[in-house]
Amino acid sequence: MADTAVRTSVLSGKQGGSATVRLTPAPHATRVALRAPAESLAALSSALGLTIPAAPKTSGRSGGRSALWLGPDEWLVIDEAGGDMMTALKGTGVVHSATDVSHRNVAIIVSGPGAETAIMAGCPQDLSLDAFPVGACSRTLFGKAEIVLFRTEEDTFRVECWRSFADFVFGLLAEGAADAAH
Repeated sequence: MADTAVRTSVLSGKQGGSATVRLTPAPHATRVALRAPAESLAALSSALGLTIPAAPKTSGRSGGRSALWLGPDEWLVIDEAGGDMMTALKGTGVVHSATDVSHRNVAIIVSGPGAETAIMAGCPQDLSLDAFPVGACSRTLFGKAEIVLFRTEEDTFRVECWRSFADFVFGLLAEGAADAAH
């Protein structure tokens, strides 16, 4: 049986970008798909060490841990340091569902002054700072793949996608990065 704790990323060794966009496979992170009613959010936020957002397209962030709002009772929680969030959530005593999806997803960091343009090559959303400010997140389509898009800085995005779509998403981002350079 394969040791999934040390699985190599499907994007390992990938490089891409242009003069205005850099594409970088994100380092390994732990991820939890979290579902919970509003009355559980305070206890879950305390357990995770950040504020779980209750408003659409928003995120809560503390250090390298982020909670991304995906729906009225649904979040993707990412810990860039690989922390054990399942154990932290286990003892909360409140109603919730938490599933470790660390090996389901991979992430691509899209950065640089052309990052918006590169992503808009396959995404129908308005990514201007007014419409999609730093901290904004959304589950959306990129080409034909579902992604979770998170703006971490003014010119930096984290694109989360399922492992099986990673090559397609990276390739389409690379095409968008080339277009952004013109």
